[in-house]
Amino acid sequence: MHIDHKVLSDLQEVMEDGYLQLLETFLEDSERRLSQLHEAKNADELGMAAHSFKGSSSNMGAIGLAHLCQLLEERAKQRPLHGIEELVSRIDQEYLEVQRFYRAERERVSTS
Repeated sequence: MHIDHKVLSDLQEVMEDGYLQLLETFLEDSERRLSQLHEAKNADELGMAAHSFKGSSSNMGAIGLAHLCQLLEERAKQRPLHGIEELVSRIDQEYLEVQRFYRAERERVSTS
């Protein structure tokens, strides 16, 4: 499952008019966080990037993405760092799904 719809409906209820901005901010932030994952120069940077991406994904109900980021965060603490590329690739793929969903959600909200 990619998205926890209960988290999103709760956010929409709480945020009201700010919900659309929240979606925008998440999409922008996620692009930046994804770049940080790809540009990390060492295990510490990778772990921190994965940790912050996990938090924002979790807050927005992107549970599949949050789970993968958690796996990457844990993996970054282990030596040697093997299998990282595959996890980052899975995060990229999951983010594309999430991005598609949130863009559709943004359209739905802005036209209702």
